Amino acid sequence: MIQSLLSGGETATAYRQIAGPAANQRLLYLSVAHSFPSTIAESTSLNRVTTTSAAPLADTVAAHRNWWHAFYRKSFLSIPDQRLQSFHWIQLYKVASATRAGAPVMATSGPWLEPTPWPAAWWNLNVQLEYWLINGSNHLELDSVTSTIAANQQQLINNVPSAYRSDSSGIGRSSDMFCYRGVGTPGADNEVGDLTWALHNAWLSYRHSMDDTVLRNTVFPVLRRAINFYLHFLTTGSDGKLHLPSTFSPEYGSAPDCNYDLSLIRWGCQTLLDSVQRLGIADPLATKWQQVLNTLTPYPTDANGFMIGAGVPFAKSHRHYSHMLMVYPLYLVNWDDPTKHSVISTSVAWWLSLTGAQRGYSYTGAASFYSLMGNGDTALNYLNKFFDPSTSYPCRANTMYTEAGPVIETPLSASQSIHDMLCQSWGGVIRVFPAVPGAWADVTLHDFRTQGAFLISAARTGGVTRFVRVRSLAGEPCKLKPGIASGGQSTSYQAEDATLSQTVVATNHLNYTGTGFADYNNVTGSYVEFTVNATSAGAAPKDTMSARLSYWAPKADCVLVSRATRPSRLSSTIAQNTPIAACSNWPFIAITMA
Repeated sequence: MIQSLLSGGETATAYRQIAGPAANQRLLYLSVAHSFPSTIAESTSLNRVTTTSAAPLADTVAAHRNWWHAFYRKSFLSIPDQRLQSFHWIQLYKVASATRAGAPVMATSGPWLEPTPWPAAWWNLNVQLEYWLINGSNHLELDSVTSTIAANQQQLINNVPSAYRSDSSGIGRSSDMFCYRGVGTPGADNEVGDLTWALHNAWLSYRHSMDDTVLRNTVFPVLRRAINFYLHFLTTGSDGKLHLPSTFSPEYGSAPDCNYDLSLIRWGCQTLLDSVQRLGIADPLATKWQQVLNTLTPYPTDANGFMIGAGVPFAKSHRHYSHMLMVYPLYLVNWDDPTKHSVISTSVAWWLSLTGAQRGYSYTGAASFYSLMGNGDTALNYLNKFFDPSTSYPCRANTMYTEAGPVIETPLSASQSIHDMLCQSWGGVIRVFPAVPGAWADVTLHDFRTQGAFLISAARTGGVTRFVRVRSLAGEPCKLKPGIASGGQSTSYQAEDATLSQTVVATNHLNYTGTGFADYNNVTGSYVEFTVNATSAGAAPKDTMSARLSYWAPKADCVLVSRATRPSRLSSTIAQNTPIAACSNWPFIAITMA
């Protein structure tokens, strides 16, 4: 089947049915190809079907199994809930079946051909939910959001009205795979912020890889244009604050100073400032971004927490949590600040108290909100609602999900809810086991990828964290909350007194403590190891460790281990020497047992 496209190119579906090796067995081979502006999709799809169907079935199955065995081992998590454990693996298989970097962004309906009202990419929540789980699960190779944005930058420019195309970009609520959907202007009740939110996903991909080419070539230039579009419409009010005309909060309604947009403006301006510092760019708009951060109007709130916008309360059931983006997933208002606990908990509780329009991703979103509050038991309760057949719009037995037709994003977001219980990385801090439910006494993570490009491995047995290992892939500063109880008297350990391998004690730089410092011999695998006795048999060490380093390799293994045995071992392993600071400064590379 060939579909010629109006602007050139074609989409083709080729299929072949043959007898299988078993009695009464039929095999169906199917391939879909797209080409633009050329018309090679037909030959491409036919060649794939012909080549694959000619090979022995056993060879095709073996190749697929080999791929899966290599794929799933890139990360691992284990929880005692067998249903959720199996569910998580199935979601990884589903997302790997649906997307690759360089391929089209996933449609909301997923890759399966069923009657659906969702045969497009929805940029106001659905695309974001589809891709969050690829970060922690260590599968950045599946990120087609970033590649779609990068490949369609001119279309994103064309989407805004012509008067703003010199410096702005945007996208409407839903689009085809080429981002073709115009966006209106603030002041006319339009949904404006969807490109900025999509760029948050691209930024997450950057933060989990620390690949500066992604930041330089895609995130920064497109985000700069997306924020520029907002800047055209911000005006100073009589209160001296910057205000935004009426925009549309996704699927709820319109309001001036819409919290959806205020959240994205704040995140965007701060990210742009961080980006120019990282990339060494002297951008003339930097002062403007800082001015926006300094003078943008506060988030509108009332007795029930965050409102939709100025003068518009959250007053009806709503499946989206777009009015609370500043809490999750942007973490601009977060639980680390005790003064924000009330507005966060009140807002979430009020959103969930109005139940009529809630859907599956309302439950998965609730689980993630309670995880950021450190409340694993409530998070699990809401996640389980997604699997309760008595609730509205539950997960199907085969882990699929429908809302007037099949949609893919909600089950994938449930896997991210599991991630949020087990490991979070935001605000420059990695949080290991931040919201583990009480029923999950035994939990394991292996090579869980975090912001800063770290791989976290950790184990928790009997409700006690036994060890945490951190491997750095990019040499970024590491600040860790490993979920190991701390307290008691502080003890300093000098490197020259530790067990040293391929390392010597030296004194040829200033400002060290003790009688010297450990100087590596430029050999990969060198290490300094400290032995720390537990206070009692079976107790984990109650020590806090931070390393003062003048040298650290960009691909070093940095390992912290705490075992509930006596004696316990707390170790930090540092590989090849690469300067990160002047040799006499001895900055702290914060790796804290807390």
